[in-house]
Amino acid sequence: MSNKFTQARRFDDKFVLITGGSSGIGKATTERIVAEGGRVLITGTNREKLDAAKAELHNVMTLVNDAGDPAAAERLGKIVKSEFGEIDAAFLNAGHGTFVPHTDVTTDDFDRQYAVNVRGPILQVKAISSLLREGGSIVFNASVARDLGLPGGIIYNSTKGAIRTITRVLANELAGRKIRVNAVSPGPIGSDFWDRTGIPQEQLQQFAEQILTAVPMSRFGEPEEVAAVAAFLLSDDASYVTGSEYVADGGMSEV
Repeated sequence: MSNKFTQARRFDDKFVLITGGSSGIGKATTERIVAEGGRVLITGTNREKLDAAKAELHNVMTLVNDAGDPAAAERLGKIVKSEFGEIDAAFLNAGHGTFVPHTDVTTDDFDRQYAVNVRGPILQVKAISSLLREGGSIVFNASVARDLGLPGGIIYNSTKGAIRTITRVLANELAGRKIRVNAVSPGPIGSDFWDRTGIPQEQLQQFAEQILTAVPMSRFGEPEEVAAVAAFLLSDDASYVTGSEYVADGGMSEV
């Protein structure tokens, strides 16, 4: 793989955990970190996608691990400890979203999205925080959905609001160890996320057109554009940034 990035190798001799790292934003961030000298453990629920990512990238280890399974976080911590001993950073990126009107919400919808998007990251931090080196970094993948009233997002949007709060709390709790905790909040990004939302294909185009009317840059972002922000927050370049949320949404929520 050719090195597309021209900045300094910020991740030389660093170990990074990325959950949901086999596709989309997680994969793009993995690609960037290994290109800058880092070694990465990526997790996901699809073995074939994990194997494909490992074959494509170097310095990557893979682990089948479901963020929605409460027992999986403890297993993740044990693997991180056995393989790395300590890690320098973690991008808790794994997420799940379905969009339905409030009249169609089910308890399964609620339980799955909160299990993956909220409980999962909390338990993952519990499992790995003692393994983070002093001065390390945790980055959550939030979303501009946390401040938007997108139809059908009554569960998903609220999970991302919770992530913003969790970011602030953990930034305070981990400050004594000089561990920085931040969030990157993407807007509409062209990735396979949309294929897993439950929105019928015939409605996706209409939904995308509706979203684009609210984006001043008039386009969907690319996973690599969010990865650039996540990599900054994971790196020592962001050494005086904690408790913050960096938005990458083409102006959708800020203009």
